[in-house]
Amino acid sequence: MSSILIIVFSLISIATLLSTIRIISGPTIPDRAVGLDTATTITTAMIVLFAQIFHRAIYLDIALVYAILAFLGVIAIARYLEGGM
Repeated sequence: MSSILIIVFSLISIATLLSTIRIISGPTIPDRAVGLDTATTITTAMIVLFAQIFHRAIYLDIALVYAILAFLGVIAIARYLEGGM
């Protein structure tokens, strides 16, 4: 079980690194917004993974609320970039 967790956490770390690179060096603002959305998705996946590891169902509720707020944030950013706000 521990070797699987090491593989999963290393893959999540690589994904986080790639997302951070996209946020920092994105040539346009929409590219940075996509990188931020990817980072929030990775964070949600980590929270769900922690819920599985620690056997705590409350973490799933936290992940759900975090995902909803992240989605609303991305919608707000997209509307702002379109000029709709």
